[in-house]
Parts: sequence; C-alpha cells; structure tokens
Amino acid sequence: MKIELLFFDGCPSYERLEPQLEQLVRDAGVEDPIELRRIESPEAAEAERFLGSPTVRIDGEDIDPGARDRSDFGLKCRLYRLEVGMSGVPPEEWIRAALAERVRREPEEPADGH
Repeated sequence: MKIELLFFDGCPSYERLEPQLEQLVRDAGVEDPIELRRIESPEAAEAERFLGSPTVRIDGEDIDPGARDRSDFGLKCRLYRLEVGMSGVPPEEWIRAALAERVRREPEEPADGH
C-alpha cells in the first residue's frame, strides 16, 4: 500500500496531521511507511492534482470523497468541509475508511509465502 502525505512549506497543517496519520495507519494494521511529498511549484501542484496542504493519498487516491470532482489545484492550505465547520486536516473517519477499503482490496498472501 502506498500512503502519501503531500504538503508545501507554506502551510503547517501537515505537521499536525503527520503523527495522527501515523497512528491511524498503525491502528489499521498497516506496516507500509508514509511518504512525505513536498510540492514545490504551481506547475508541480497542477501536475500532481494537488488540492492543497495537507493532502493524504492512499494508492494514488485522495481520501477526500469529493476530491475526484475538483480541479482547484495549487499551493495553498487546504480546508476540509465537515458537518461541524471547516478543518485544516481531514477527519479521521475519512482516513480510517480509506485504509480499511485498501486493506480489504489487497489480496491475501498464502501463509507459506508462495
């Protein structure tokens, strides 16, 4: 499983999210590392379809259920719309759901390694 935390240096929200994300990954029983990916230019933001910092992707898919329909890419702090208002980090429920979906999709390896 590929877990990415995309960010840019002008927004500190990813620093608040990183330990929380690490804990949620561990809680899901996932041992894959989290890859920190710095987005450094507007061109890179466009090429990466970067909706702002922080962005969490699992196996290339943004954990935000509405991200697929968006095209407002750029170097900006990302705000997540929640039932109770706005947040600079995604809700834990989205992260848990995305991890659970990927864990469910992964084929089981035989116990003997073959």
